[in-house]
Amino acid sequence: MTTIETAPAPPVLTRRLLGRETLIVLGLSLGASALYAYISFIGSLTAPKALNTQTANLNGSLAPGRPWLDLSLQLFNIGTALVPVLLVGYLLVREGSSIRALGFDLTRPGWDLSRALLVAAAIGGSGLALYLGAQASGVNLTVVPSSLPDVWWRIPVLILSATQNAVVEEVIVVGYLLRRLEQLGWSWPASVAASALLRGSYHLYQGVGGFFGNVVMGLVFCLLYRRWRRVAPLATAHALIDTVAFVGYVLLAGHVSWLPT
Repeated sequence: MTTIETAPAPPVLTRRLLGRETLIVLGLSLGASALYAYISFIGSLTAPKALNTQTANLNGSLAPGRPWLDLSLQLFNIGTALVPVLLVGYLLVREGSSIRALGFDLTRPGWDLSRALLVAAAIGGSGLALYLGAQASGVNLTVVPSSLPDVWWRIPVLILSATQNAVVEEVIVVGYLLRRLEQLGWSWPASVAASALLRGSYHLYQGVGGFFGNVVMGLVFCLLYRRWRRVAPLATAHALIDTVAFVGYVLLAGHVSWLPT
């Protein structure tokens, strides 16, 4: 007589399991970036040069003088950076939900884009003013959004890099983290503070201005997420902000006096 084996029951997602899961996801993504940024900032503080004479290069060449190899490595880095987002999607499916529960989908493109444009205009403008002030006061490094070579793929890669940054940060630090902290019993103010401080922490390599500017951005994005329950407009706004910063730097650096290079 043939015995039919039954599949084991899915594990119960206890608070302990969810807590460990959250630490692992952050350890594979932006939590590790925060630790790296802290170490990098300590290195900048202890360097013999002033902070505003040092540079933080966001998008540099990975194979100088070899454009096709450079392009391959750029695309590889962008693709692998998105793997934690896929992991988040899998973990949500495992609990009987999906990434759509975070509002990360294409069901409301017009609604998402209209709000993203407003958020990008407000955050982008104030963020630029804060960066220029922090850099001039000496508490921030000079941020170089791009030092890629002048090749045909420079602008497309910068746009892809901006989009990757936006998707990873908003899906993980806003949608996923707030969901998990709520399931772990955290209060809303504590969850928002954790999300915003994490966002600021992995930008600390830019300096004090980068930290505080992104903490404020994190608070605003968390409040908007609570109101809208959608990550999509936040990710779109973030992608627009970074695209303007990256491409704008390429077009303006060396041509205007107010932009540090």
